[in-house]
Amino acid sequence: MQNPEAAVAARYSDAARTREGSLCCPVQFNAKLLEVLPAEVLERDYGCGDPTPYVKPGDVVLDLGCGGGKVCWIAAQIAGPEGRVIGVDMNTDMLALARAHHHTIAERVGFDTVTFRRGMIQDLALDLDLLEQQLRGAPVGDAESWLRMRQIEDRLRADQPMVPDESVDVVLSNCVLNLVRPQDKVVLFREIHRVVKTGGRVAISDIVADEDIPAELQADPELWSGCISGAFREDAFLEAFEAAGFHGIEIVKRDAEPWQTVQGIEFRGVTVRAFKGKAGPCLERNQALVYNGPFREVRDDDGHTFPRGARMAVCDKTFRLLQREPYAGMFSPVPPRIDVPLESARPFPCDRDTRRSAAETKGAGYAATSCGSSGCC
Repeated sequence: MQNPEAAVAARYSDAARTREGSLCCPVQFNAKLLEVLPAEVLERDYGCGDPTPYVKPGDVVLDLGCGGGKVCWIAAQIAGPEGRVIGVDMNTDMLALARAHHHTIAERVGFDTVTFRRGMIQDLALDLDLLEQQLRGAPVGDAESWLRMRQIEDRLRADQPMVPDESVDVVLSNCVLNLVRPQDKVVLFREIHRVVKTGGRVAISDIVADEDIPAELQADPELWSGCISGAFREDAFLEAFEAAGFHGIEIVKRDAEPWQTVQGIEFRGVTVRAFKGKAGPCLERNQALVYNGPFREVRDDDGHTFPRGARMAVCDKTFRLLQREPYAGMFSPVPPRIDVPLESARPFPCDRDTRRSAAETKGAGYAATSCGSSGCC
C-alpha cells in the first residue's frame, strides 16, 4: 500500500488547485457567514458536516485540517473580535490557498483573529514551519543528523508548542480524522484532549462506517485519501473520545442516507460533540441529584446509575458536572439544607450507587412546618 500520508498529501495538493467533487458531502452552512469568502476558498472546501454551530462568542477555536480556511473564517465570525481561531494543516498547498486570501477575508470580516499553522493534527505540539527553519542550516543527511533533528523536535514541542496544553475552548474538525494513519489515531485523540481547556469541548464532523472495514479496502490509497477506508466504525468513533478522557459524548447530527456504499458497507457523515472536565476528587457534601426521565434509568460516564425520580447521593464533582452542558435540565439538584464547606468535605465513595434520604439532606432535628415560599396553603 502507498503510505497513507503520501496518498493524502498528493490528493489534497491536487484538490487545492482543482476542485474535486468526490471529496465532498452535501453540507448546508450558514449562508450569511459564507458571504466574506472568495469563490476559490468555497470551491476548494472539502468536508462532510458543519461543526461551527458549537462555537460561542469569545472562544479560542482550533480547526484541525483547516484546508483553505473556510471553517476558520466561519468560526471567527461567531467567536467575534474577542475570540481567536487557529487553523492547522500539514498540506502546504492548502495552507497557501488559506494564506493567499487571509488579508482580503479579514478586511471583509472587520477584524483578524485567525492564524494558520503547518503541523500534523496527531502532533499538535510540533510547528512544522518552525522545524523547517531550524533544519535549513542543518539538513538531515545521515543517522546522526536525524537524531539531531529529533532533539530539535523535542525542544520545539517543549519550548514553542504549536498548540499549548489546555489553551483551546473548542476543537473543530471537518472530515479529517479519518485521514490519519491507524497507528496514530490513539495519539490523535490524546492530543485533542491535551489542548482543550478543562470545561472545554470538541465538535467533530467525520465519515464513519456501519461495519468494520476489511484490510483490502484499507490498503486502497484512493479509498483512503477519499475519506473512505480510514473511517472509524460508528460506535468505535464514540469510544475513541471516551478512551481519551472526554465525557458527555453525543451524536448531534447523523446523516440518514449514506454518502457512499462500498462492498455493502455504508459510509455516512456524523457530527459528534464531547466535553472535557470530569476529572477531580470525589468529595461528600450531602448533595443529591434526581433524574427527571423519560427513561426508567440512565447511567453516566463514571458508571453511576440514576433511576427515574430517585434522590441519588453524588459527590460534589458529579453534582456540578451533571448540571452543566450537555446534561442541563436532565437532573433536579438537591443541595443540603446546611452547606458542607469544601475544606471540611470527606471523601465520597463513588464506586457504588446510594440513595440519599430526605432526612440526611435536611439535617438532624429538622421539623419545620410551613406553607411553602408563597405563604399560601
